[in-house]
Amino acid sequence: MLNKEILGIIKNSRKTGWVLEPDAKKIFRIAGLDVPEYTLAAGADDAVSFAGKTGYPVVAKVVSPEILHKSDVGGVEIGIRDDDRLKEIFNRFSKMDGFTGLFVEEQVEGTELIVGAKIDKQFGPVVLLGIGGIGVEIYNDTAVRMAPVEKKDVKSMIDELKAKKIIEGFRGSVPVNIEILSRMFIKFSELTVELENKIESIDLNPVMCTGSRCIIADARIILKHQ
Repeated sequence: MLNKEILGIIKNSRKTGWVLEPDAKKIFRIAGLDVPEYTLAAGADDAVSFAGKTGYPVVAKVVSPEILHKSDVGGVEIGIRDDDRLKEIFNRFSKMDGFTGLFVEEQVEGTELIVGAKIDKQFGPVVLLGIGGIGVEIYNDTAVRMAPVEKKDVKSMIDELKAKKIIEGFRGSVPVNIEILSRMFIKFSELTVELENKIESIDLNPVMCTGSRCIIADARIILKHQ
């Protein structure tokens, strides 16, 4: 699964200590995982051109090697519905420390899950699946396994979740496609194993799952100190 392009991205990210989101999304796309359509816009016109082709609404995020937690500095905007708003956001974000571009991507909907990984000193690669979104720290509804996992492991992890009915479709909501979720999570666990000597952790929150897709809406890769 690892190739020269992925290894090159990781090598070029060493100075920062973590992988900027456009590069993280590129890694996951190369690995066969589903990510939104996106662009890294160097100017406001580039952002507007992308939105015109993809269609509104879009999401915009600041890209800066000095800003790891984008939400903490107001560096994320969702539900952008027109050119003027997108241009205003570009101008505002461009004044943030270390700004290198505006990450613009299609806005996706679905059940919010969290997918994560860390390299445990004792057990090695460990992966996590749970209910995601802004409530993840409140509910702490997750299941953990050693990587790599198999299909039966994903099923047992879902069964452990207190809110598994949300995944199955609660009060008329569209259920998550368990087959697609399983394939996604298995690939993710395999990638984690291959990256074991290069990373400390991966945080995908949220992963937006529907009846037809599981899309990585936000991604963070923290690299191992070397």
